[in-house]
Amino acid sequence: MSKMTIVVALGGNALLRRSDPMTAEVQRANIKVAVNALAPLIDDYNLVLAHGNGPQVGLLALQSAAYRGVEPYPLDVLGAQTQGMIAYMLEQELGNVLPPEKPIATLLTMVEVDPDDPAFDDPTKFVGPTYVKAKAEALAGKKGWVFKRDGGLWRRVVASPEPRRIFEIKPIKWLLEKEAVVICTGGGGIPTAFAKERPDTLVGVEAVIDKDLAAELLAREVDAGLFVMATDTDGVYLNWGKENQERIGWITPEELERYPFPEGSMGPKVKAAVRFVKATCGRAAIGRLEDIAEIVAGRAGTNVVCKVPEEHQK
Repeated sequence: MSKMTIVVALGGNALLRRSDPMTAEVQRANIKVAVNALAPLIDDYNLVLAHGNGPQVGLLALQSAAYRGVEPYPLDVLGAQTQGMIAYMLEQELGNVLPPEKPIATLLTMVEVDPDDPAFDDPTKFVGPTYVKAKAEALAGKKGWVFKRDGGLWRRVVASPEPRRIFEIKPIKWLLEKEAVVICTGGGGIPTAFAKERPDTLVGVEAVIDKDLAAELLAREVDAGLFVMATDTDGVYLNWGKENQERIGWITPEELERYPFPEGSMGPKVKAAVRFVKATCGRAAIGRLEDIAEIVAGRAGTNVVCKVPEEHQK
C-alpha cells in the first residue's frame, strides 16, 4: 500500500516571526523547530515541503536597492534566491535528523502567472519588514514602492497574481516515486510568464505569488491526501482580536466561505483550503508549525473537509 502524500506549506512568518531579527541564525533556529516537528512524519507519509518567503524577499530587495552600482535585482530573481537560501537550510537540517539513506531534494521551481492578472493593479502581498508611517512614506517616495497597513505598522506590498502552472511538476512526481522528501515551490514559486511578443519564451515577472495558493496547486498536482498550511497561529479564528474570538476546529468549505478574512494574512490560506477541498475532497488544515503532528492526526488546527465527522460536529 503506497504512502499518503502530505504537502506542508511553511509560512514565512512561521520561519521568521514578526518580532524576530532577520538574521540567518534566527531563521536556522526556527527551521530546526520545523524540522523536529516534521521528522516524525517521514516514515509514514510522502512529504512535500513548500515555504513562504515574504520577510526574506523583502530584505533582499532592500539590500539589492541599497547598492548603487547596478540596477536592483527584480523580484523573480530575488524569489529564486530565497528558494535556494531557505531550502538549503531546510534540506541541511532535515539531513541532520533523518537517516542518511533517506533522499531529500530541493527543486528550483518556476510558476506561470498571467501578465494581465488584475492583481497587478492592486498589490496586496506583504514583503519585507514593518515600518512606522513616516519611514514607509519616505521609502515610497524614494523607491516608488507601495505600502499598506499591517497591524499597527506599515509594510511594502507587491502584486500577487494567481498561480496557473508549476513547470517542474514532472520531476517533483518522479522524486516522490522514489520516496524522496521534496522541497519545492518556495515563496509561491518563481513568477514567470510567456512573453507577449514571443509566446514561446518564458520571462520573469515582477511579483510574488502567494505561497499558500501555489502550494494548493502543488497539492492537487501530486494527489495529496492532506494539505497543511503551517503558520504562527493555532488555527483560523472568527472575530479575531475581539473578546468573543473563537477558533474554528472542523468546518466545510461552503461554511468557511461565508466568513470574511483579511486579504493580507488569513484570507489566502482560507481561499487555498477551500479550493483544495472543493477540488479533491481531501483535507486541508491550518495551524501552528509546532503542532504539525497533532494537525496530521486531526487533533489540532482548523480542518476543512467535505463532510465534518460526527465526532467533530458541534
